[in-house]
Amino acid sequence: MSKRAPTFYVLHGPDNFSCRAQIHTMRDQMGDPSLAELNTTVLDGKTATAADVLSSAGAMPFLGDKRLVIVEGMLSWLGRKGAGKAGKAQLDALVEGLSRLPPHARVVFVESEALSERNPVLKLAKTDPGGYHKLFDPPRDATRWIVNQARQEYDTEIEPRAAAALAALIEKDLRAADSELAKLAAYVDGERPITEEDVALLTPYVAEADVFEMVDALGRRDGAAAARLLHRLLDDDDPLRLFGMIVRQFRLLILAREYLNEGGAPGQMGAAIGVHPYVAEKLTRQVRAFTLDQLEMIYHFLLETDAGIKTGKVSDVLALDLLVAGIAS
Repeated sequence: MSKRAPTFYVLHGPDNFSCRAQIHTMRDQMGDPSLAELNTTVLDGKTATAADVLSSAGAMPFLGDKRLVIVEGMLSWLGRKGAGKAGKAQLDALVEGLSRLPPHARVVFVESEALSERNPVLKLAKTDPGGYHKLFDPPRDATRWIVNQARQEYDTEIEPRAAAALAALIEKDLRAADSELAKLAAYVDGERPITEEDVALLTPYVAEADVFEMVDALGRRDGAAAARLLHRLLDDDDPLRLFGMIVRQFRLLILAREYLNEGGAPGQMGAAIGVHPYVAEKLTRQVRAFTLDQLEMIYHFLLETDAGIKTGKVSDVLALDLLVAGIAS
């Protein structure tokens, strides 16, 4: 005896990219695109009612065998604080109706955040034979996901360090990772694996890499090299955004220096200070050039520079030049 196909789905969680990929697959499974469009309804969960959902799902398919009803954000909207008795009544109506859907129905509730385990429709999806539920959480480390996505979607290999660099850049935004992968795959065109240099060349990672290199030069007290890198960055970037990146880099270096001074293991630093392992590895190498006292002095200098820019005492570009000269001296 074959397993009964689900008639209603609860897809929830912050990994919107993977969730939308599953919905795209469900649309593809509807068959002929022109007929699939006629048998697909998309409802705004903030304005639709339980009756709208159930009546759409109950309608007979037109020249097909399934009716797909996609409901955006309804369960979290009805379960929010302030929804009151009206929201509860709508959820109760859904629970009653969903368990009696016809076999041709495919109702998909899409929620951009994880639902509470107390949500009655989620609870029903876990117990009813016609229910299906899936929590979409971004991977803790997107590196493996990027390697697999490159192979499966773009038939392209990406070197481990390149994947780690891209993962550090996009953090948990898989849609951004996929967008960058498409660009990188087109660039190498199947002729070779994607390298870390390709990531630096074609993605926003290039600015962060140059900031890192500039701070390396400051650690060596090589003011000339640091100034050259600074002005290369200024050719393509806003001075205030660049200043923010420099501040962030030194804040991370202070956290790294404090962690290592307290006897922390370098291999665990990423988790301890909240950065990607790839970033932690680079910080571990870079922080050797600075003592904690030096870093705290530089950070105080950064705060003074920020105040000078905001009060108009110095222009943003001149402030950056003076900052680099002051740290390198």
